[in-house]
Amino acid sequence: MTSKQQSVAKSTEQAGPDTRILAIDIGGSGLKAALLDYEGEMMTDRLRVETPHPLKPDLLVEKLVALVEPLSDYSYVSVGFPGVVRNGKIVTAPNLGTDNLKGFDLRAALEERLGKPVRVVNDADMQGLGAIEGKGVEMVITLGTGFGTALFVDGQLGPHLEIAHVPFRKGQTFDKQLGDKAMKKAGKKEWNARVKKALDVLRTLTTFDKLYIGGGNAKNISFKLPKDIKIVSNDFGVRGGAWLWREREEPEE
Repeated sequence: MTSKQQSVAKSTEQAGPDTRILAIDIGGSGLKAALLDYEGEMMTDRLRVETPHPLKPDLLVEKLVALVEPLSDYSYVSVGFPGVVRNGKIVTAPNLGTDNLKGFDLRAALEERLGKPVRVVNDADMQGLGAIEGKGVEMVITLGTGFGTALFVDGQLGPHLEIAHVPFRKGQTFDKQLGDKAMKKAGKKEWNARVKKALDVLRTLTTFDKLYIGGGNAKNISFKLPKDIKIVSNDFGVRGGAWLWREREEPEE
């Protein structure tokens, strides 16, 4: 264990009110980062660089370290990644390259380079942590390079389900039918019809109390949403990182 890893191992307590958290959002088109306070409010402007393609582990780490270099005086690091992540290791990376990234321990690599404790979760999970109210069954979907989902019960994050990669329509997955490439190919009118149908399917699947829509393409929704569905700021993709280091309060009755 290196000296940096030893210092990380000694600093795994929950965040306190004075804590500053470095939050990183890894996307198919952009890498973003900002410093957050305990309540998830941004203390700096959100920094952004283009995501390089093809992307390999060493390049990903180098790009992230360079991105966050201007940011300092933080105690914890939160990372949202567009794929399945378990115990800090990448399992799938559909829009970044699973072949190159599968099995890569992103948490350990960033802890080594940044010298701070790191937690890595799916990017929709992290956005959801910032967007939800913490009561009932809440679902978050992200419409960006691909399609992401997260599910919560009374503020607690449920198991990550790769709904994006199960069949949706015409033999294609949610991801293939609703991602950025699909929107540009089919046109916004057809894409909106698909999103509307997807919301009906997800309602049947989860019987959600509320559903939140994030991601860069959420702004392209043109139909009227039901009262229990709303669009949330894409900033929650970063701001949700604050909740990885604290317990969400019990919902009020």
